[in-house]
Amino acid sequence: MNKGILAMVTKTDHVRSIMLKKRLRIIVKSVAPLLLYLFFGATSAYAVPFWTTLPPTESLQPVPLTSETVTKLVERLKPAVVNISVTQTVKSGGLPEGFRVPFGDEDFWKRFFGNQEPREFKRKGLGSGIIVSKEGYIVTNNHVVQQANDITVILFQKKQYPAKVIGTDPKTDIALIKIEADEPLAVVPLGDSDLLKEGEAVIAIGNPFGLSETVTAGIVSAKGRVIGAGPYDDFIQTDASINPGNSGGPLLNYHGEVVGINTAISATGQGIGFAVPINLAKEILVQLKEQGKVTRGWLGVSIQEVTPEIAKSFVLKEANGALISDIVPNGPADKAGFKRGDVIVELNGKMVKDYHDLPHMVALIRPGEQASFKVLRSGEEVTLSAIIGEMKDEEGVQGTRDVQKQLGMSLQPVTPEIAKELGMKKSEGVAVTDVEANSSASEAGIQRGDVILEVNQKPVNTLREFHDAVQKAKGSVLFLVYRNGATFYISLQITADQ
Repeated sequence: MNKGILAMVTKTDHVRSIMLKKRLRIIVKSVAPLLLYLFFGATSAYAVPFWTTLPPTESLQPVPLTSETVTKLVERLKPAVVNISVTQTVKSGGLPEGFRVPFGDEDFWKRFFGNQEPREFKRKGLGSGIIVSKEGYIVTNNHVVQQANDITVILFQKKQYPAKVIGTDPKTDIALIKIEADEPLAVVPLGDSDLLKEGEAVIAIGNPFGLSETVTAGIVSAKGRVIGAGPYDDFIQTDASINPGNSGGPLLNYHGEVVGINTAISATGQGIGFAVPINLAKEILVQLKEQGKVTRGWLGVSIQEVTPEIAKSFVLKEANGALISDIVPNGPADKAGFKRGDVIVELNGKMVKDYHDLPHMVALIRPGEQASFKVLRSGEEVTLSAIIGEMKDEEGVQGTRDVQKQLGMSLQPVTPEIAKELGMKKSEGVAVTDVEANSSASEAGIQRGDVILEVNQKPVNTLREFHDAVQKAKGSVLFLVYRNGATFYISLQITADQ
């Protein structure tokens, strides 16, 4: 081929390449809403993200870590971070917090203090929020606005607006509220938390202890932290100072993008804060805006970690996947042929690296859709197909919430991370995450942070095991409890209506 023909071919290919790129841009623009619709689920006729993002060319550019960078960033972002003031109605029990009936002699206590009934009173709370759209939508934590009678949003210029709750999701501690402002609103773009790296510099802005517009800086200490806050724990750990009042405020990268929502701190350490990854929030914000709640897929199994010891016992090559410890009768997994002892290693072609991954992966599947699972059973690989159900509140804890409610306490399985935090040698039992005032559990002396190891001298390591053991008990139930490095027994009376 001579040079003229070669030049002609090269030029023609170049023209075709330009035309192809133009066509691709047109196609991408035309199908982008459809792709977003498919990704976020059919929550409305046209479910499209309503927040802003930075152009990829801007968000991927390296940023110099200088004092000038930080000051300019803070100056630009502060107007999009709000203070949230709430008024809540709460119930107070008859006895002061921390006091219990001595030696079980309730009559003795009543003779001196009377039969005090629970009373209601109003309590004020503070938090932070992030303006994500010019229409007035604000992202914050669910625990900031939960059970709030009144919500007031205070802008950067100190102007106040009443806010209404659009949607909440207690499982991820995310809430969406809205104000009707009579002025232009600053917004902050949402980034991609999957791109965060350990050691990356971050900034937190919020309202700690009522000190509005407080800025702190630090780094990403770790990712994927499980702290026992809920079934979808995947927290970003940071040493940027986070305090009460920071909840709901942004954790930002140096591009000025929200990469996390500041949510929790470690009560036993300093410089240990946790933020919900913004990608987890983005998965549900459209649903919160359109329907006020989140619809999730449900498989109907209890799972646990595949430890190296368990992997060896089950003749597994690697300690990966999620081990099924219990199956809800007539649930999607039961109908699909799953068995206790199966290890789920793949879902719809995606590897299940850790048992914490599975609840999140299943939750993202639209109820009614068919999902393909690869499981290991007796060392052999088996493929199963299940029609994903819709998670109801009671199904999220495998139908055990009724017993917990009757006893007046909330429970969750002890993960390795929780065990380490509580100083336990291994992860066993079920942890008490909350105790209701004047309940059977409270009167028996059970406290938040306790771990119930046994029920009537039988070990319990799952909510289902706890539920079944309590259901079999008659008259009273005996708990073996772990607290602050010591174990002891607590007896709890079960009345006829329980």
